[in-house]
Amino acid sequence: MSAEMDRLVAEFEKFQSKIKQAEANFAKVGDLQDEVVALEATAMSPDRAVTVVAGPGGSVKDIRLTAEALRQQPQQLATTILSTLHRAVADAAVQQAGIVDAHVGAAFGLDVSGQVLEAQAEAMGTTAEELKSKASEAQPAPRRLSDEDLEHGDILRRHEPPAAPPPPPPARPADEGVRRLWDHEEDR
Repeated sequence: MSAEMDRLVAEFEKFQSKIKQAEANFAKVGDLQDEVVALEATAMSPDRAVTVVAGPGGSVKDIRLTAEALRQQPQQLATTILSTLHRAVADAAVQQAGIVDAHVGAAFGLDVSGQVLEAQAEAMGTTAEELKSKASEAQPAPRRLSDEDLEHGDILRRHEPPAAPPPPPPARPADEGVRRLWDHEEDR
């Protein structure tokens, strides 16, 4: 009878261990959600005339046009906006997949980033490796100051945002309050 009891206790402890592991994995879901909500991907046209900011799920948060953009022919401007928008949304999808991979990918044996890149490559008729290399080359050259910038005193104020910073490392619970305070200050 004692051997049977020992076996049952061991199985129960193993079961409790799995429950604790599942709870730890699901605790990360809140952090994952916070990071996904805060996600932004910024893409800029090669001539720096159009900037698009995309968020999670393909949402478009902002489109900015410079004076140079407004000098383009309507069809050319539409094409530039659309291609920049596609790149921003694609970059946001890759970032979102990276966040999912970082939080739960290993626990569930997922490679969401790889799947997203493969889907994008298939849709664009290319390979995932080619997309990765294009992403690193896609940063446009710095914009030269125009006479209009000098005329309006816009030398220090830029119309375009700087390149998107790399995604932050996963937040620790103690860092959450500081991050929210920092985000709140940036919104002002």
